Amino acid sequence: MRAIASLYQRYILAHPLITLLLFLLVLAAASVHLDRFRLDASAESLVLENDQALAQYRTMNRHFATSDNFLVVTFTPDQPLFSPGGIQTLRNLRNDLAALDAVSSTNSILNVPLLYSPDLTLDTVDSELRTLDDDDVPLDTARQSLLSNPLYPDLLLSEDAGTTAIQVNLPTPERYFELLQKRNRLRSEARSGELSDARQQELAQVSQQFLTLKESLNNRQKHTIGQVREILDQYRDKGVPHLGGVPMIVADMIRFIKNDLSTFGIGVLAFLLITLALIFRQWRWVAAPIACCVFTVWLVAGYLGWVEWPVTVISSNFVALLLIMTLSMTIHLMVRYQELQREQPASPPQTIMGDTVTSMVKPCFYMAITTIVAFGSLTLSGIRPVIDFGWMMTLGLSLAFIITFLIFPALLSLLPPKPDRRTGDDRSAFTAFFARLTSRFGGTILVLSLLIAGISLAGMTRLSVENSFIDYFKSSTEISQGMLTIDQKLGGTTPLDVVITDPDTGKPAGKSDANNACDPFVSDCRNDAPSSNCDPFVGECGEATDHRDTWFSYQKMARLKKVQAYLDSLPETGKVLSIATTLQLLAQINQGQPLNALQLAFVPKAIPDNLRDTLLSPYISEEHDEARFSMRLIDSSPDLKRDELINRIHDHLVNDMGFKDKNVTLTGMTVMYNNMLQSLFDSQIKTLGLVFLAILAMFLVLFRSLKLALIGIAPNLLAAASVLGLMGWLGIPLDLMTITVAAITVGIAVDDTIHYIHRFQVEFAKDGDYLATMYRCHGSIGRAMFYTSLTIVVGFSILVLSNFMPTIYFGLFTGFAMLMALLGALTLLPRLMLMVRPLGPEHTQATPQP
Repeated sequence: MRAIASLYQRYILAHPLITLLLFLLVLAAASVHLDRFRLDASAESLVLENDQALAQYRTMNRHFATSDNFLVVTFTPDQPLFSPGGIQTLRNLRNDLAALDAVSSTNSILNVPLLYSPDLTLDTVDSELRTLDDDDVPLDTARQSLLSNPLYPDLLLSEDAGTTAIQVNLPTPERYFELLQKRNRLRSEARSGELSDARQQELAQVSQQFLTLKESLNNRQKHTIGQVREILDQYRDKGVPHLGGVPMIVADMIRFIKNDLSTFGIGVLAFLLITLALIFRQWRWVAAPIACCVFTVWLVAGYLGWVEWPVTVISSNFVALLLIMTLSMTIHLMVRYQELQREQPASPPQTIMGDTVTSMVKPCFYMAITTIVAFGSLTLSGIRPVIDFGWMMTLGLSLAFIITFLIFPALLSLLPPKPDRRTGDDRSAFTAFFARLTSRFGGTILVLSLLIAGISLAGMTRLSVENSFIDYFKSSTEISQGMLTIDQKLGGTTPLDVVITDPDTGKPAGKSDANNACDPFVSDCRNDAPSSNCDPFVGECGEATDHRDTWFSYQKMARLKKVQAYLDSLPETGKVLSIATTLQLLAQINQGQPLNALQLAFVPKAIPDNLRDTLLSPYISEEHDEARFSMRLIDSSPDLKRDELINRIHDHLVNDMGFKDKNVTLTGMTVMYNNMLQSLFDSQIKTLGLVFLAILAMFLVLFRSLKLALIGIAPNLLAAASVLGLMGWLGIPLDLMTITVAAITVGIAVDDTIHYIHRFQVEFAKDGDYLATMYRCHGSIGRAMFYTSLTIVVGFSILVLSNFMPTIYFGLFTGFAMLMALLGALTLLPRLMLMVRPLGPEHTQATPQP
């Protein structure tokens, strides 16, 4: 250590200008690829590492030729929708949207087929279909036809016929899917260790090509969404338009995050600057720490750009966190420098700085290490963006420590601050108050701490991750209003698919495995029913003819209709579509009579080619032996519990309806999002114990005392429990950002604990008086802790202005965590030190303190 200190004195403190110039070269190098710094809010950024749900989701989209790559424009005209003026306004809006270059097609009540002709039968579907675009259909007749059609209500038209939707399709080039599949295949080979050097290069090349294409498509989509919004603005005097759809949600989330990174990053920096100016009242004490904060964020952002490491919704707050962590270290150096200025008025600035660094490097080092351990818990989540967030913070905290002990001393060596006479009184009013409080009401502090711990633990049992996606955004934002309109008037917001695989395709009729004597798809599974798989319209019963590979048998469709009825009956579901919906529609065309077995067998041939993509392909994949139920959940429902609903649907289909577990798949954005939240909840809440054990071990190494380690861990446990307990009692569910507050709380609370106990050891050695030592610590390191906490709470308060609710909660609860950490370090921690006396007996008679 002496050798390192000697080198530090010789090269850093003795040559501060050279140090700064070399560091500026590093900054310049980091700036080269800052333009590559990017945000990612795609599906991949919100799923588990190697999550099979994402692969299933993409596979099902290919099997059923479906996609989420479309915008939804809802429109409620000022005049009745089914009036000449209302329809003409809608047509003008549709035409303006369809004219955009990136739009391939649109679907609306104007171009969907109307089923109202008295001459319409299964045999005349091709010739008798009418549309509002192509035919002179009476508007009242069109309204009744649309509302009576099982497909359109709660999809393209609200039940009151006052609000309608336009689906604006944004095609994705086939090249995108080719590169995606190739990249994922190569990644799979890499994970299994089967990738050669040549294939490694191919993976890098394909990944870069995919990233370039993805960025190009995202930019094009962003531009298109901007054009759509401009068009909608032109119709706000004619009605109430809203915009929705997955592409818009992704674009708006990225926009909100960018605004938070820039606006609030600058805002937090400004708040910190003002707070530092008010506290220290010298421009050097403001410029030096702010420079260190900016340099840390600059280097991390530059590195992320160099390696093209995207920032996601979860990791977007790394800027504010790094500002805080860097500032925390620099404030401790600043306060210690001021103390040494007062104690050594004749010493030159370089000597004071050297002594400052020597006395603070150890606690700051352990502070950085323990905070890294806290953020390291994020790497256990199994979610790629959360893992990335953990590594980003690890890198950032390492750089913050290096910059604090390189750049901060170099800057102050060149611009030494003048002594601050206000530091002559060791007892600042705020910290002195808590010193007296701890001395006089120690028992009360212990009782209150136990009470807070009990209440917090009770609140933690109420924590959940079942939150509404609509609630992620302020009600005043367009994205919230549009999603709420779709949710309440057009059949729900969040997509969830149920896919059932035919378990008996390709088997001879009348034959079955010993373990599968009854197939609910093709036979009646009653105890007294024959077990032969017989369909009289597929083959002669009793003969060993080959089983025809088709879904369109009477028994199979009967089972699918029961599934449809069950899903429709769930209060959490909105619009549910499947082949059963198509059969209901065909029954209307068939003069209200359900199709018989013969008509059913010819359904694939009876549906016109121009309607197959609407009535057949999205629900039945004969090639893959799969049937799909497409539903949307009422996201604004207060009773929606995604995880419970997913499990309930699966259990009902398997246990009550006789489908095998392997033949039932639930997929879609709902499943992937639920998997992410559940995994994050498990990893962060359940691994907190391991994090505290790791921090306890570090305390043992740092303080070399089990008593001190246990005392030090107490306020950290209280701070973490209190913030989680408060969220539980307020009924605020954990989301993709607030769920990381626990780890951040631990990291923040540990900082105060380390500095206080380290200073307590130093001060106690002077006179061996516990009470006097506590008062001195509150007047010295306590001031640094107070200043740090104040700047953090004030800085994070600006996040309440965000439009993204998780960011608001993140700011509020991080500020609350900082406050609890400070109170615990200034009351509970010193009270335990006075009570347990971990440093041994007092050396002298304790001196009464005022």
